[in-house]
Amino acid sequence: MTTQPILELKEVHSGYGSIKALKGISLKVMPGEIVAIIGANGAGKSTTLMTICGIVKAEKGEVHYQDRMINKISAEKLPTMGLCQVPEGRRIFPRLSVEENLILGAFFRNDKDRINKDIQQAYDLFPILGERSKQAGGTLSGGEQQMLAIARALMTKPKLLLLDEPSLGLAPIIVQQIFDIISKINRKDNVTILLVEQNANLALQAADRGYVIETGEITMEDKADELIKNPRIREAYLGE
Repeated sequence: MTTQPILELKEVHSGYGSIKALKGISLKVMPGEIVAIIGANGAGKSTTLMTICGIVKAEKGEVHYQDRMINKISAEKLPTMGLCQVPEGRRIFPRLSVEENLILGAFFRNDKDRINKDIQQAYDLFPILGERSKQAGGTLSGGEQQMLAIARALMTKPKLLLLDEPSLGLAPIIVQQIFDIISKINRKDNVTILLVEQNANLALQAADRGYVIETGEITMEDKADELIKNPRIREAYLGE
C-alpha cells in the first residue's frame, strides 16, 4: 500500500495584500522525511511555512495535513493535531524561565507526569537548557534560544515540525550542533521535518529531498544529494 504524504500543498497561492508571494506552490512531504526548501531572500520560503500554518491565508489551492484539508483551521489548533512551527527569530518568551517556556509548549496537554518526563528529555537533548532551567529565556545566547524554541515545539509532541531559518544569526559551531540535533529528532523521535533554510548546503546535507523556490514558484525538486551535485544549484546557492 502506498504511503500517503503527511503534508501536501496543491497549487497554493498566498500573499500580503497586493503582493503575491506564492504563485501556485505544490509540494509533498512523506512521513519520516526531512525536506528542505531553499531559495534566495524574498523567494517565498517563510511564506510557505506561514501559509501551511494558516498565519498567512491561502487565497487559492489546498493545504492537506494527514489527508485532511487544513486551509480553514486556525493556526492555534494545529499543534493539537501534531503540526508545529519553530518560527524565524525563535520568539521565545524572554521574561519566562527556560522551564516555564517548555511548560507553555505543552499548554494544551493534561498528562502532567508525561509533561515532566518530556521536560527532562528536552534537557537530555539540550543539556545547556537543563543547566539554565531557572534562567530567563531572554538572557540566553542566540544559539541557546534556538535550542529552547525547538525544545518548546517538541513539547507539543509533533508529528510534523516546520523549522524556519534555524541557523539565522548563529555562529557556525552552534549551527552544526543545531543541525545534528535536527537529524537526531528526525531519526530517534520519528518526527517529520520541513525545513526552510538560507544555508542551502547545510540544509541539503541534512535533508532527504529538497525544493528550490524562486519568486514564489517551485523551479526544481529532487533528492537532496542530487541537488547538491547540480551545477546550477552549486553556482546559485552553494557559492561555487
